[in-house]
Amino acid sequence: MDTRETVALRIRQLCAERKITPNGLANLSAVPQATIKSILNDESKNPGVVTIKKLCDGLDITLGEFFSTPEFDMLEQEIK
Repeated sequence: MDTRETVALRIRQLCAERKITPNGLANLSAVPQATIKSILNDESKNPGVVTIKKLCDGLDITLGEFFSTPEFDMLEQEIK
């Protein structure tokens, strides 16, 4: 799993925990629904930290809480 997939997985996990849809997350975070869709469908090649911070604000969590998962801990450094 790469970073993009891990970010999408985390967003799905957080939505499921809170019983909200991606559209509901868009309303809570003021991130356009199209942006969330592109992240979840692996169309966004590099979701920015500002976008992720807005999602975190909408979910009432910190960036640290967002990234503090075993999936992120196990990611390998991506070499281009």
